Order: sequence, then C-alpha cells, then structure tokens
Amino acid sequence: KPSFMYRKRETNQEGIMGHPTIYPTGVTVYNPEKCWNGFTIFQALEVGAVLMNMNGRENKVWKGVHGFPNKIFPGGYLMTSRGSRDGRYGVQDGLDLVQIDWDGNVVWKFDRNEYIEDPGIPGRWMARSHHDYQREGSTTGYYAPGMEPKTDSGNTLVLAHRNARNPKISDKQLLDDVILEVDWDGDIVWEWHCNEHFDEMGFREGPKNTLARDPNYRPTQPEGMGDWMHINSMSVLGPNKWYDAGDERFHPDNIIVDGREANIIFIISKATGKIVWKLGPDYDNSPEAKAIGWIIGQHHCHMVPRGLPGEGNILIFDNGGWGGYDVPNPGSPTGVKAALRDHSRVLEIDPVAMKIVWQYTPTEAGFLAPMDCNRFYSPFISGMQRLPNGNTLITEGSDGRVFEVTKDHELVWEFISPYWGQKLPMNMVYRAYRVPYEWVCPVPPRSATAIPKSPSKAAHPTKGTMPSASPPWTILKINKEAWEGNRGLPCSPPGQRPPSRSALLHYLLSVASSTRRAWALPGLFTFSCRVVPFAKERRPGGFPLRVPPVTP
Repeated sequence: KPSFMYRKRETNQEGIMGHPTIYPTGVTVYNPEKCWNGFTIFQALEVGAVLMNMNGRENKVWKGVHGFPNKIFPGGYLMTSRGSRDGRYGVQDGLDLVQIDWDGNVVWKFDRNEYIEDPGIPGRWMARSHHDYQREGSTTGYYAPGMEPKTDSGNTLVLAHRNARNPKISDKQLLDDVILEVDWDGDIVWEWHCNEHFDEMGFREGPKNTLARDPNYRPTQPEGMGDWMHINSMSVLGPNKWYDAGDERFHPDNIIVDGREANIIFIISKATGKIVWKLGPDYDNSPEAKAIGWIIGQHHCHMVPRGLPGEGNILIFDNGGWGGYDVPNPGSPTGVKAALRDHSRVLEIDPVAMKIVWQYTPTEAGFLAPMDCNRFYSPFISGMQRLPNGNTLITEGSDGRVFEVTKDHELVWEFISPYWGQKLPMNMVYRAYRVPYEWVCPVPPRSATAIPKSPSKAAHPTKGTMPSASPPWTILKINKEAWEGNRGLPCSPPGQRPPSRSALLHYLLSVASSTRRAWALPGLFTFSCRVVPFAKERRPGGFPLRVPPVTP
C-alpha cells in the first residue's frame, strides 16, 4: 500500500468541523530522531488488523478480524476478536476473543461466557467481550520494560456483557458490564458485576431519577436494554509508587475502568470488588475536581506502567462530545448525555494529588481557543499510549488519525487511515498501539525515511505558477527527497526497479489532465506529492481514481 495518498470526502459543504474535503492519508509527518520507532497496529475499518512500519508500509494484514482492540504480543501474536453478535439482539457483543499467530492460526480462544440462542440464528457460546482485555504479564497490553504479556500461559482479564436487572438503577433490563478472569483453559475463575456497586458510585438524586427513566436505552429484540454505564477500558494497576508508599487503594492487583455514559473513572479492589478510588461522575464537588474540569465521554483510562515516564499517573482520553446523567437541561432535554463539549483533551493526572500534571488539548495543538478547538476532537472511541522516550501516541479515533507528540507537545509522527467503510462511511480507528520491532519476529526493521511536517520548497509550485483561482486541472509536484528516500523500500515487485521520477511524473500528469481528477497510486510505489485540485466538480464515489500500474 502507498504510505501517502489523497482522498476525497463527499459532503454537501466544502468542509465539516474544519476538515477539508480533500486531504492526505497515510503517514504525513515523521521525524525519526524524535520518535519512538517501532511497528503500529490498528484496525482498518471493515478490513482487519494492519501492522505497519513508521513510514506507513503495511508489513502484515490479518483480514477479517474485528479488533476492539487489536494488540500485538511478543513473537508476532495478535490478540483480537473474530466477529460480533447480530445488532438486533445485542450491543457490541464480541463472538470470541482469540490469540492468533503470524499465519492466522488460533492458539488460544475464549467464548464461554454465555450460550446465546437468538431468533433464527443457531445457538452458540459467546464471549460477549467488548472494548478491552489484558493478558497476565502486562498491565495495559502495551510495551513497558519488563512487562511482557504471556503468550503460552497465564490468565486473561476480559471486559464483557451480561444482562441484568437492578431496581435501584431502573425497572428496565440493563446491559451490564462484567469483568471476567479467564485461565488458559478458558474457565472463568473470577468475576465482577458493575450493577452490584451502584451505591458506591456517588450519583446525585437528579442523575438517579434520569437513570431510572432512561438508562441509555437500546431498542434490542425481544426486549430493549439500558447500556447504563458503557465501560470502555479495563486494565490492571501493576506495581506503582503509590502502593509502595503504603496507599492500599493502588494495590498492584486492583483494576481501573471508566464508564463513558456516566463520566466516571474508578478503581476496583481485586480482593473485595469494592470501588476504592474514583473521579466523577460530578466535577463541581471539590476544588481539585473543578480544576480538572468536566471529563465527558472518556476512553482508555489507565495507569502508566512502571518503567515508563510518568509511571503511576493516570492517562485519560477526555473525548468531550456528550456523556453523563443529570437533570434535564437545554442541551439535554431528557437528562441523558447531559454534559457537552466540542473538543477533546488528553489528560495525565496524579491520582493522589488529583491534579493534571500533563495535558494535550487544542491549545497545546496550536489551535485558537475557543473558536478553533474542534480541530482536536473525537467524540467517541480513541486512546493514548505512553512511550519509553516520554512521547505519547494518541489515537484521535473518529477521524482515523494516530499521532505522536513529545512531552513539549511537538508533533513528530502522524498517520491518517486511508480505510473508509462501506457500511459505516468513516475511516475511524478504535485504538492504535506502538510495539517494539523485536516483538514481531518475522519482519526485520526497515530503514526510516523522514517526512517533514511542511513540504520542502521543491514540493511547491514556483512563485507565479500557482493560479489565483481554482483551476480546472490538477498540479502535482514530486517531493524529491521523499521519492529518493523511499526507493530502497520494498514496494516494487521483485526483480523490477522503480520508474524514473521524470517518467512517473509524465505519466501521472497525463492521467490527471485527462481525468481532471486528483488520484492515488495503487500499491506498487510509495511516494509523496502535493495536489492542488480544482474546487467545484464532484462525482460521488469517484475519488480517488485507481490508475493502472506504472511500468519502467
């Protein structure tokens, strides 16, 4: 696959929320000296799990898997799922959770949470897994020194669903979140049920009344259910300085989760099941909470593992968007999804002092607040990973954007997914992870090619050649450094040399002038170009064009 191409978003406007209708996809920024280099795993919508290098070259694609999320383990193993329950009868219920090897062979599987017999569908055991899981040996599922997930033994924590009824919450059926500990043989050895701890969460009377009326109701068959909490992340604390100092709330076996529908984050005692630490669901009840500000619809809260910069702090992707229960208000006439904000934040919080120690918000991204804040915004999915060099890998999921920033907020790597769904017309990425090269045995590291944030002068038309109005043609300029730097990458068929730059440019210009379209190369070559498209003409579904392979 090409690492850099242009795509068109078909809209009825020139752009939505600050996004252009034509923009580059693939790796658009790469500073090898400042990045923590490795492979990146992400879910390509309606395709499968994609493992790519720092320049965006796809080293492996496991087709047909569903992720939610995908995680790479040492030895090139992939943890993933292989399908979902029919949406008429369930909400985000995974069929199974599997560990597969490089060739796609299943080496471990869990599906024996519940035997499901939906109307017209053969009965089967189902994991009903969703959003997160952790394998023994690793607290978060991403790389930390000395914390490698086991690949041939060990227990697995699985976030899953079960239906429940609890009149303290609502008289309606609830889609309840449960945490299951599963041994290597697939037997459940420990479990925790969210609805049983409702009284420990600290809801006020107004939100309780709203929950009773509408626990985030979903019209499933044969009976609807309330996705009342919607836990979307679950991880183990692991060894940490707080517990070493005597704070029992942060026992290494304890589990941290977040419920996006309630704007709440809490830590569960593994020994007792009780909630021993929490943030939310209200953010106006203490000076510390007010200073943090309202966390809304958050994802992927977890404690930074020992051995990484910021260890012991809690990372949170504070989505904004909509979330929480409250009394009815102008933004939420029903009181459901009551808190609103049109931008996102990544927060690093000291869980003892309850204060923000690092953040990435629209301001740190360089956008003018509050007018331009929605340029950093994913109202759902998303996450982040602390890297060994102190950088943070951020998934801005709804836009299919994954990027790496330094502690000083400098953008040093950026990727935009080129995979757009047909059933779901988005290029969303649920959550991406960076893994060390040595975790993927069959694929040796490739040499890196830098991609600057701003194209070099050679990539721009010479002064005076750029028309002042949008022209009825396409102007392309090949970035010489990027082209020559990528000549050594294994992107051409074996035994063939890449075409010369002049021959390639001549062919591309002929295609562009005859079609009056911006386009993208097929999978033979990796190169970078600048495209200035004409503005008005549109053809639904006709972008980018698929041009035939270029021969030398």
